[in-house]
Amino acid sequence: MPDLPSFVNAEADRKGSYLWLCGVLSLYAAGFLIYSVTWAFTWDESYHLLAAQLMDAGRRPYIDFCFPQSPLNAYWNAGWMRVLGQSWRVSHGFAALFTIGAVLLTADFVFRRFPVGSWRFAAAITAGLATGLNAMVFEFGPLAQAYGICLVALAAAFRITVRAVDRSGPLLPALAGFFAGVAAGSSLLSAAAVPVLLVWMLYYNRAGGRWTKLMAFGTGTAVPFAPVFWLFWLGPRQTWFNVFQYHASFRELYWPETTRHDLEILTSWIDSGQALVLGLLAVFGLLYVVRRSQWPRALKAEFYLCAWLVAALSVWVGRAHPTFARYFLLTVPFLTILAVAGLYAIASRVLGPDRPLWPVLLVLVLLAFGLGKSLYGRRDLNWSVYQRLANKVDQVTPRNALLFANEPIYFLTRRTPPPGFELFYSHKVNLPPAEAALMHIITDAEVKRQVQSGMFATAYSCDADEIDDYGLEKLYQQHVDMGDCSIFWGWKK
Repeated sequence: MPDLPSFVNAEADRKGSYLWLCGVLSLYAAGFLIYSVTWAFTWDESYHLLAAQLMDAGRRPYIDFCFPQSPLNAYWNAGWMRVLGQSWRVSHGFAALFTIGAVLLTADFVFRRFPVGSWRFAAAITAGLATGLNAMVFEFGPLAQAYGICLVALAAAFRITVRAVDRSGPLLPALAGFFAGVAAGSSLLSAAAVPVLLVWMLYYNRAGGRWTKLMAFGTGTAVPFAPVFWLFWLGPRQTWFNVFQYHASFRELYWPETTRHDLEILTSWIDSGQALVLGLLAVFGLLYVVRRSQWPRALKAEFYLCAWLVAALSVWVGRAHPTFARYFLLTVPFLTILAVAGLYAIASRVLGPDRPLWPVLLVLVLLAFGLGKSLYGRRDLNWSVYQRLANKVDQVTPRNALLFANEPIYFLTRRTPPPGFELFYSHKVNLPPAEAALMHIITDAEVKRQVQSGMFATAYSCDADEIDDYGLEKLYQQHVDMGDCSIFWGWKK
């Protein structure tokens, strides 16, 4: 047993290192928050924002409009919009805080659990920044979509699960299930984590009854799905369509070559420096933990849980038809935990066990350059472009007149879309008339008929083929081109 002065010095060094860790991650958090409320943008987030705006106005997803997503994140956005105003910055700010929370939980786990004292601080910095500087996490984490809330909920569920195996009683399993349910209730892309966390907890359980923990975890998981249960009670057919049937049968309508697209996405990691570095380090880390490390069995099991979560989530989101690279960001916190073990295993053999500085700097510089390259490619994408278009639409359109547009413009102008226009992607879905009416879906042919009937005072489009097909230049007296988009007004009677 070490003497008291040595113990005190070691504890002081540990606290000092943790303060430095918090300081570095605070700088990252400040920069990330600034990015989230200035440049962060993707077109697809607009229908999440529009859905939240409609919910804030009292309309119900599934029942009153088509919204093929789990509703928890949209209700969260709607609640804060009611308090702070209907701005995309409100949703971005909270999503950014969620993402920062996931970064902090990941770094804190490594700092507390990495068993090599001389590497503890370096490993924690690597885990935190490798998560936060990941291009997919940085670009999509702060958006109105559910990625931010899923990241922090998955990280929290993981942290609580690894503690629950050594605690008796139902509280920690219930909390673990609750956060896993929050992730799945916000996006079903996270659903694969639920059974992995539950099975791991029951298999490695060292205190308390397994049946008690099973029931507590299941109850906790069910709580965040309360909105889905309520909506199913109101409209079982609509809820089933939006949550399950749309994804199983209609998502690929906008991607005619879906299989080719999926193969390109699933092999795109070959062209990504960040993905290669993180993936290879994670593989070496897992091999080291399994075959070479002398770590305690309980600690190894926590790294195995990371590997199982990466595998399950990757398979689950990879089978989405179509899938996208950003879906895999849900695996990043768990990949980075494995990656720091891999970095330690390599660096300790090449440079020595107590020299983490240069390996860590090299990896973080590579990740930073990868993020910079990715952000540079998206430099022209931001909400300010659509805000200028929305301002022009408001200028030429009477407040109570109908507007033909899409989700970003409806949201920014705070105009309620006509029935069936709440989700642009739904127009390619063909259903029998009665069922289409129940789901609030209108087809492309019906959209064209309505546009050409003269019911819209203003028409907005960024699709040259759509403009030609609908004959918008012949239907309206005036128009203005702004970038790749056009606004038409003044109906020719």
